[in-house]
Amino acid sequence: MLARILSATLKRLAAAFPIVAITGPRQSGKTTLSRACFADKPYVSLEDPIERTFAEEDPRGFLARFEGGAIFDEAQRWPDLFSHLQGMVDADRRPGHFVLTGSQQFGLLSGVTQSLAGRVGMSRLLPLALAELPSEAIVALDLDELMLRGLYPAVHSQPVAPSDWYASYVATYVERDVRQLLNVQDLSGFQRFLRLCAGRCGQLLNLSALAGETGIAQSTARAWMSVLEASDIVYLLPPYHRNFGKRLVKSPKLYFLDVGLACWLLGIRNREVLELHPMRGALFETLVVSEFLKSRFNAGQPADLYFWRDNNGLEADLVFEAENRLQTVEIKSGRTITPDYIRAGQKSSRFAGDEALSPWLIHGGDERYSRNGVEVIGWKGLAALPR
Repeated sequence: MLARILSATLKRLAAAFPIVAITGPRQSGKTTLSRACFADKPYVSLEDPIERTFAEEDPRGFLARFEGGAIFDEAQRWPDLFSHLQGMVDADRRPGHFVLTGSQQFGLLSGVTQSLAGRVGMSRLLPLALAELPSEAIVALDLDELMLRGLYPAVHSQPVAPSDWYASYVATYVERDVRQLLNVQDLSGFQRFLRLCAGRCGQLLNLSALAGETGIAQSTARAWMSVLEASDIVYLLPPYHRNFGKRLVKSPKLYFLDVGLACWLLGIRNREVLELHPMRGALFETLVVSEFLKSRFNAGQPADLYFWRDNNGLEADLVFEAENRLQTVEIKSGRTITPDYIRAGQKSSRFAGDEALSPWLIHGGDERYSRNGVEVIGWKGLAALPR
């Protein structure tokens, strides 16, 4: 098992809350991590029809087996669990009593907010971060190979071709979740919608255009997008909310949370195609944004990541607050640092004025240095970058 950074956050939450919840996309490693971190607790999968039937028919008898605590995997599969746990933890407030995991984020969150508010320490596990790969593997990594493979644990721990794994993943998890949650009848339309989303990585979200190209109503596109968000397949990066006296873009930018999945949906199957693909820059941007998100979530923090774009041409791919000031990040997939890259980095922070820290330029090469006030950082530096 690959060591997961979230482990330390889970232990911290378990020392403070009677219930710890782990959300995240399917196959991100929630079950493996919860069983490793809480090896002393019995494990129950509520995907198991036998266990779920027992729970539904005789909830008291079912839960009587776990007075000392337990891990309930896919907890949203039995919605009444949250009400029963409320009474149990109110009677016994010992920290770290129960652990809940769930893939459909809003399914788990709705149960928590209705019945367990104030009793649960929430966490979110995304696919592997670069920092979770062995250090010797990071040294040997090739950027294009990494983007093709993605960072789901299975493609790094099992002898499986990424293209085979992603084909199965989309069919057995993504499409199944959509069918269960929205009763989608037009599965081919949803598949087209998913691929069109991949083709818009790094672009401003335009649901009207997506709906038109897919051939569906805008309300349907909005519902499908909400499921992809809640299932941690896509992430909508919001624009920075501070008003610096200029007209700002208000739409979020669309990203996938795993670059390998985005590559597969775009039909990119080998590095020769990826190297020349017009989406390569957007896919690299997807990788970088997802690494920042993983770093925040692994530390138990909210995302608090934004982008900036105004009508005067000022733009920053990423913006976040640090040291009561603003850190801007420019992302370029090229391996060679050109003067244009440096100028883009300098320009990215001008909107913030005196509030700006030295801008970061994250690029597709290996070098790291300072140049003309810009911190130039190779993509492998994401594994050790302070947030």
